[in-house]
Amino acid sequence: MTSPFAQTLIVMPALNEEESIAQVIHEVQRALPGIACLVVDDGSTDGTFAVASRAGARVAVLPFNLGVGGAMRVGFKYALANGFRNVVQIDSDGQHDPASVVALLDALESSDLVLGARFAGEGEYEVRGPRRWAMQVLAFTLSRTARTELTDTTSGFRASGPRAVRLFADHYPAEYLGDTIEALVIAARAGLIVQQIPVSMRPRAGGVPSHNPFKAAAYLGRAGVALVFALVRPASSFAVSTK
Repeated sequence: MTSPFAQTLIVMPALNEEESIAQVIHEVQRALPGIACLVVDDGSTDGTFAVASRAGARVAVLPFNLGVGGAMRVGFKYALANGFRNVVQIDSDGQHDPASVVALLDALESSDLVLGARFAGEGEYEVRGPRRWAMQVLAFTLSRTARTELTDTTSGFRASGPRAVRLFADHYPAEYLGDTIEALVIAARAGLIVQQIPVSMRPRAGGVPSHNPFKAAAYLGRAGVALVFALVRPASSFAVSTK
């Protein structure tokens, strides 16, 4: 019997996540039987590759760190080359609940790109200070760009349908925050339908957080710069057939 998830690829960017990666892979396998899981080892210097391989995931190894955007572009290209229609990004640190993937895929029936939003009425995830202010400004601006209400534009828990996979295989941005902010602008300008659904966020299962609390103020400036660059970038630079 064919798995209902046979056309979907889970992509997990991973940088030095040997402490959590096996647990996340096993949870994906339990929650989504038969789904394919690709871990993109983004230049790790620990045992991420070996642990992920033993856990049963497919693993692509990058020779040096490209960031989440670069790792995800590898995932989109892999999906396109291997016949997968949908790509779902899941963090390798255990913060995303694989059980929510079903809802993300259901939402793809009427959309091209679906965000799992942390601030849409589910869960108790909170962000304060400059980081929260930046997220609110981004949400307001990108909601207008995408012509839909978005509350969590920097969420890395997202599902891409066939048109988005083809677009992102060639045009997924690798710059800091580009994988979230600029990707939304690219999708909207390419005519893709974007929506969000509420999800809960969990504490990391292990490893070191990528964002240091002391860098919250810098996040505000970087988010603003990323948004400006995304909005001024000519639409023709990522023109692609998405039919």
